[in-house]
Amino acid sequence: MKTSTKFILSATIVALLLNGCQQSQQAKEEKEQTQLDINKENKRIVLDFYQQMFGDKDLSAVDKFIAPEYIQHNPAVADGAAALKAAAAKWFNGQPKTKIDVQHIASDGDLVFIHLKNKNADGRLKSTIDIFRLENGKIIEHWDVQQVVPKESANSHLMF
Repeated sequence: MKTSTKFILSATIVALLLNGCQQSQQAKEEKEQTQLDINKENKRIVLDFYQQMFGDKDLSAVDKFIAPEYIQHNPAVADGAAALKAAAAKWFNGQPKTKIDVQHIASDGDLVFIHLKNKNADGRLKSTIDIFRLENGKIIEHWDVQQVVPKESANSHLMF
């Protein structure tokens, strides 16, 4: 094989490899951007749901944001969107609308984590962390942890 033919063949192979690497990097970047977009949209859905449901006390938020087959991990509420709506109707009876006070929110794929400062019905300050799993733009599963903020603390770190 002539030297010029070897050079052309080598240059072609290098060009193909570089092009393949460039396409692979571009596909990776597109996948990462898609995941960022999904995370952003999932956070928006949860924030909109939380304000409409728990801030505005609007039970139609269940119809808009909650999947009918909703899985509930809070032991005080049964599974299903209808059960959540029924429980919330009791919670919200006589309660005023409020602005939710989000301290932190994060999303990782289909999970959204939200940390809130809110109050119990008796007026005591409470820290709430809700975890939602989304599927096809709807909330399909929920976990929560709530803790009343104590009057005294063994450290100087606020719960928020």
